[in-house]
Amino acid sequence: MLSAIYIKGFKTFARPVRMPLSGGVTAIVGPNGSGKSNITDAVLFALGEGSPSLLRAGLMNDLIFSGSNSLPPAGVAEVTLVLDNAEGRISLPYEEVSLTRRISRGGETEYRINGARARLTDVR
Repeated sequence: MLSAIYIKGFKTFARPVRMPLSGGVTAIVGPNGSGKSNITDAVLFALGEGSPSLLRAGLMNDLIFSGSNSLPPAGVAEVTLVLDNAEGRISLPYEEVSLTRRISRGGETEYRINGARARLTDVR
């Protein structure tokens, strides 16, 4: 079960955001333009989605926060999904598994599982 999402530099999330999720149904509400859909895009991104159009972007670089009047552009976009593995559904010897994807302005993509470098195949 997804227990938390960390987002930093991804689309409208200039500052680091931690969203803890507990059991049951979680709803994200807010006015139009507040970034609700960007959370869904962040989850898809972390899981390895490679099509910018499916992430509602023209290019992968468009996923990186581009700056505002008060904040400079981010150098990387990073999303981490934290999964509760207490029941052992994921074949790793950890009670909690974190999946992270980072993309830099230079186009380099990096995946990590519990902090260790991984391949997209490993994430999937």
